[in-house]
Amino acid sequence: MSDHRPLAGLRVIELGQLLAGPFTGTILGYFGAEVIKVEPPTGDPIRQWREVRDGTSLWYHSLARNKKSVTLDLKSERGQALAFELLCKADVVVENFRPGLMESWGLGPDAVKEKNPGVIYARISGYGQTGPFANKPGYASVTEGYGGFRYINGEPGQAPVRPNISMGDTLAGIHAALGVALAIIQRHQSGEGQVVDVALYESIFNLLEGIVPEFDGAGVIREPSGTTITGIVPTNTYLCKDGKHVVIGGNGDSIFKRLMTEAGRSDMAEDPELAHNPGRVVHQERIDKALSDWCAKHSSSDIINKLEAARVPVGPIYSVEDMLSDPHYNARGMFETVEINGEPLKIPAIMPKLSRTPGETHWPGASIGAHNQEILGGLLGLSNSEIAEL
Repeated sequence: MSDHRPLAGLRVIELGQLLAGPFTGTILGYFGAEVIKVEPPTGDPIRQWREVRDGTSLWYHSLARNKKSVTLDLKSERGQALAFELLCKADVVVENFRPGLMESWGLGPDAVKEKNPGVIYARISGYGQTGPFANKPGYASVTEGYGGFRYINGEPGQAPVRPNISMGDTLAGIHAALGVALAIIQRHQSGEGQVVDVALYESIFNLLEGIVPEFDGAGVIREPSGTTITGIVPTNTYLCKDGKHVVIGGNGDSIFKRLMTEAGRSDMAEDPELAHNPGRVVHQERIDKALSDWCAKHSSSDIINKLEAARVPVGPIYSVEDMLSDPHYNARGMFETVEINGEPLKIPAIMPKLSRTPGETHWPGASIGAHNQEILGGLLGLSNSEIAEL
């Protein structure tokens, strides 16, 4: 049966390691591309990060799903030559080494394009391929600060807070996959490939909404705002009687009236000074106190039930345990089960959802070099003795 996924028939060579480049490959492979992951003989370091079972991290089985693993020593001339052959047979190359390293190995986009003019070459780095900081090391943690996110994240007057994920890497991977998709569309029109240049800090910068024009046009620097968001009221997190928090978004004018009426504050619901968001911003402290006092008298489930009945956006703060037991997550197919050494393992589905050609997980992350024979022997034509010598 033919593969119905939208990127079926597309060959992607993934070089690099850890998260940003590999997550790009995960997205492309989930939606049908043949992704050949080139690893050093010791494997991608993420194979050993965090929770490890039977010698491989549980994370890796999700991140490397649908990928074929090939081992090559890119620091050797033979490894570089074989990698070049692979790149010349690729529709898409994804790499996240420091700028200039691929060129030093003879694997840069200009060299590959001479043999493979239609190649789409996605490059992911901390600061991009050009500019005065291009050669600076740039992990997600650093670029989240440089890209502006850390400045606005946290409580006023305290150290900026890091979310407990590598957000800059994942966002860069999403941006790279988007860039590849756009380049594929353009290649259908022109027949030519191109370089997709993704910087981690720019992927963060892309989230900043109105921060730049607000500063340039009004001289306003958006500061951290804790559990609220600047200039939109009320939207906050409130502690309930059972010790759990709920998030309430009551910033629409009609929603605000329903919220305050349900909270027993009809006086505020009908107050003309609070009828629209600019007025509510002025009186944010008073509104938040009224809602905090109300939530403190009720359990989180009571608050959620009351506000859902009143058609006010409200929700709990979920842990991963909550997600796995939630009926909506499960009804939406947010988890997929793979088998690792005879044991089931849940991994997250990859978004977005497509109605006619959805993505799929066909297999979890493979063992190191599991596809050497298929790729080095079948695709590149090496003999068994040559593969054994490698």
